[in-house]
Amino acid sequence: MAAAMRLIAKQGDTIDLLLFRDAGLGPAHVSRVLEANPGLSRHDPILPLGTLITVPATDNAAAARTLPLIQLWD
Repeated sequence: MAAAMRLIAKQGDTIDLLLFRDAGLGPAHVSRVLEANPGLSRHDPILPLGTLITVPATDNAAAARTLPLIQLWD
């Protein structure tokens, strides 16, 4: 089991963008993050700059669901 992560929102971040960019997680993980961060859903869709978000630990099976990047052209 992986350890929990702490992410900090940058200007213009939404929860799903922050999770994708900094943790490599998809939209399926948003509800789990909202449950782990009470009060986070009270913010507007764009998070305030510097908002601290805790991403709970995941098992290896969930982390393996992230698909590799496929490039059509080099």
